[in-house]
Amino acid sequence: MKIVVIQGPNLNMLGVREQQVYGSMKLEQIHSQMRDFAAQSGLEIEFFQSNLEGEIVDKIQECYGDAQGIIINAAAYTHTSIAIRDAISAVNLPTIEVHISNIHRREEFRKQNMIAPVCTSSIVGFGPFGYHLSMVGMIQIMNEIKAVQEMQKQQAPQAE
Repeated sequence: MKIVVIQGPNLNMLGVREQQVYGSMKLEQIHSQMRDFAAQSGLEIEFFQSNLEGEIVDKIQECYGDAQGIIINAAAYTHTSIAIRDAISAVNLPTIEVHISNIHRREEFRKQNMIAPVCTSSIVGFGPFGYHLSMVGMIQIMNEIKAVQEMQKQQAPQAE
């Protein structure tokens, strides 16, 4: 199973920017921990970060037919991007939204979330640990999908 982790604008500055909000962990450290967990869990994982909305849309679209799930922190685009929302909806893959801070306890403009309605679930406010939780959640979602598919195979009429 392949999971693509998509990181939005300014997340390349983690560990430097607003440490009181985002902590001191760098994006490379988060990815290293995710990579270790993926290896232990038998998952393939790919990382992508961009500050450009169109590149994020392109990456989401590339996941179609190539990945089984997406973990995304759209960062500031969470609150503004209909294009990212539409791309997530179009590929129809299990998608978990992650935010390091609790966006619901921050500025009013951050409470508008354009992508949550098209994501499978959201994990907010757990700091970098939220990425680990998203990996555990994605494994659970994949196991549930697999179980349903196996049950459907067993219930399908046998061709003679």
